[in-house]
Amino acid sequence: MLLDQIRASDGSASIFGRDIREDSLEIRRMVGYIPGDLALYPKLTGKQTLDYFARLRGGVEKSYVDELAERLKADLSRKVGEYSTGNRQKIGLIQAFMHRPPLLILDEPNAGLDPLIQQEFHSLLSEARDAGGTVFLSSHTLSEVERVADRVGIIRHGRLIEVSRVDELKRKAIRRLDFEFVEPAPEGMFDNVPGIRSVEIDGVHARVSFDGGINDLLKAAMTREVANLHSREADLEEIFLAFYRDDESADGAAVDEGDAAHVR
Repeated sequence: MLLDQIRASDGSASIFGRDIREDSLEIRRMVGYIPGDLALYPKLTGKQTLDYFARLRGGVEKSYVDELAERLKADLSRKVGEYSTGNRQKIGLIQAFMHRPPLLILDEPNAGLDPLIQQEFHSLLSEARDAGGTVFLSSHTLSEVERVADRVGIIRHGRLIEVSRVDELKRKAIRRLDFEFVEPAPEGMFDNVPGIRSVEIDGVHARVSFDGGINDLLKAAMTREVANLHSREADLEEIFLAFYRDDESADGAAVDEGDAAHVR
């Protein structure tokens, strides 16, 4: 929709101050895009495919294309129809980056890439950011999003419900403390502590989930002798699932797991 390939039923959007319909050609010059389901011409080689896209763009720096191919370990001599999913994805990444666009829109860009190539791809993202570019990255691999993203957006049922920095999301997320006491802990010892979400007590072990401040929780715990304490910070996957659990508890609706996008 941002590239004017499909039309919105209502509303408007702009990129770099340009309307996505009125200025769509100019916008496409400034955007590098890889779709979630990449389709290429199977009878063209990788090199022919990139040459074709380069001509469409009015020419790109050939030495940079060669550099990207080397970094991503892309064999450009074979026909696209002979490529594995990961090798096709490399061609998609090269065409998205090769004109050094100020905006990259990448949908599930790591599909089929081996771990070493994924690391190189993350380096390309960092270089684009350091050069002043912006990257929109959509992914269901939440560990990847947590590793590379500055800000995260969560879409639920087609609506953007949260946009925050990763560290801000974690500060607002439910945290967990695992206590080990010298003697068995009594039931109800955390009942009056504000911010408690759940408590599981099993003999000398207590697992507490909470949000907000930690001081009152620690005061309650210190009424017994603590032998050990382990803190677990919520990761992005837990935060993401929490938004959906809250939604389910509110209206009982089934969750569509496809409604997930993450923005960097």
